[in-house]
Amino acid sequence: MPKKASPGPRHGTIIRVAAAAFVVAMGTAIVAIVPASAQFPQTPDDQNTSAPPLVGTPKTKRAGPAAAGGSPSITGSWSGQLTQVGSDKPYKFELSINGRGAETKYPDLDCTGKLTRAGQSKSYVFFVEVITKGSVDKGGRCPDGTITVGRQGDDLALGWFGTIQGSTVIAYGTLKKTK
Repeated sequence: MPKKASPGPRHGTIIRVAAAAFVVAMGTAIVAIVPASAQFPQTPDDQNTSAPPLVGTPKTKRAGPAAAGGSPSITGSWSGQLTQVGSDKPYKFELSINGRGAETKYPDLDCTGKLTRAGQSKSYVFFVEVITKGSVDKGGRCPDGTITVGRQGDDLALGWFGTIQGSTVIAYGTLKKTK
């Protein structure tokens, strides 16, 4: 019986390599790493109440914002600049998060996006971003991607990861609260 040709890279391998590249890029981009205890977890105000819980998520009682050590939430409007790995020029970025969802704006690129919360850990919140204006698939400049955010004091650290024309794209920045 003839031997089957070995398949190309498996999807899981590609994801692990891409995730490792993101971690390396974020590690080289952030000068100081804040311990997890100094970062701020999500509060009930951050929840999108219309979204069902993630499969396998244990049911726990949620404490109010003060129970998280008085930690501020990620809810609100944020702005700053993102730096794309391999590019010299940062671009403006705006993020709005409320109980109904989250939106992104890239004023310099004429793009906007809608975020869907994909999950969270003790220190980070993970989103999937779908570009609603200026999509690269429709002749614009912005691809869909993923966003990870975590509080660092009064700031919001942000990492973005996606692909465009088969190439990995990584961007990062620190946002300040505007509202």
